[in-house]
Amino acid sequence: MGVQAATGQPDPPTFDRQLSEAVEAFTDRFGRPPRFAAAAPGRVNLIGEHTDYNDGYVLPMAIDRWTVILADRSSQRQSTLWAIDLDELIAVDLTAPLSPVAGSFANYLLGVVDQFAARGHSVPNLDLAVTSTVPMGAGLGSSAAIEVAMATVLEQVTGVQIDRLEKALLCRRAEHTFPGAPCGIMDMFIATQAQRGHALLIDCRSNVARAIPMPPADQITVLIADTNVRHALASSAYAARRSTCRQAAAKLGLDSLREADLGMLATAQLSEHQRRCARHVICESQRVLLAAAALKTNDLDALGELMFDSHASLRDLYEVSCPELDTLVDAAAELRAQGGVIGARMTGGGFGGCAVVLCRTSAIEKVSHRLQRQFARRFGRPPTIFSSPPAGPAHPLRI
Repeated sequence: MGVQAATGQPDPPTFDRQLSEAVEAFTDRFGRPPRFAAAAPGRVNLIGEHTDYNDGYVLPMAIDRWTVILADRSSQRQSTLWAIDLDELIAVDLTAPLSPVAGSFANYLLGVVDQFAARGHSVPNLDLAVTSTVPMGAGLGSSAAIEVAMATVLEQVTGVQIDRLEKALLCRRAEHTFPGAPCGIMDMFIATQAQRGHALLIDCRSNVARAIPMPPADQITVLIADTNVRHALASSAYAARRSTCRQAAAKLGLDSLREADLGMLATAQLSEHQRRCARHVICESQRVLLAAAALKTNDLDALGELMFDSHASLRDLYEVSCPELDTLVDAAAELRAQGGVIGARMTGGGFGGCAVVLCRTSAIEKVSHRLQRQFARRFGRPPTIFSSPPAGPAHPLRI
């Protein structure tokens, strides 16, 4: 699972232990072991924030944190959906028309079932359990991991195999319709198509990706620093930014900001907020392409500069950072001159969640300690810091 900094919080279980404990819990509750199982990873976006829903470019990698879903056909006329970590249960008839359940974890599952039904695939009632080591609400793709794991389980249950891209699109539709989050394709795409040891350069207009090798683990480590801040306004602010970008594109006479360039902004009748958001999106997509090129040529100095520039743009133009994230990135920047840190930026939608820090593997302890100390000095508590190699995609599990 990588290095977990001493933050007073227990390390997450290894994947084998996570699966073993989930099988035991399922067996205890339902009186038999599961017949179907799947896992899907979380993700960290190295660069390219708020570009996916603007048809731009992103550069995420899957992380070695997993959502696991276990299931078996139910003998009852209803399904029991159980969130092990939350110890929440919901009973629902999956064979009947479905609708969202206000405030329930089950919406991420029900939305996928609804999409299978819309494709003409009959889903029986199930006894189902879900558990995850992907931090919820941290900007690490936790909802997509649930949805993709659910889709992978339902492939086994129904005997239907779905193309990986179509599975990602199906899960995005599920999130739009049941949880009601207007997300882009990135999280579902990386969960279905990640490659171990690589990041993916994803063109969110064509939905085509290129695998970009990450530096060897003995040289470079990806640290993820979780502020443990979960602002309630994050989802509404995300939707507002998406709406602003759509309005800006319409005023430019474009379908999306993918076709925009900085020259257009000089003469367009945009509000200042629209202009700043559009400038971020245009420049951020360019930064993604430059970052992918820097990774391919091992130009780590250029990559680091692009990461810091990305954070500054998200903070100053898109206005989705927060003091906790800025503190982590500033602390990482102080170590850059000493050679320990390559680059750092906020990752995810913003207003809390995580920063990603690319550092030299020999400097992990030093960097982690500095981030903790600077953060705790200002906020009176440490962040949660862990590392992860680039992980693989969602997959079925043998029990």
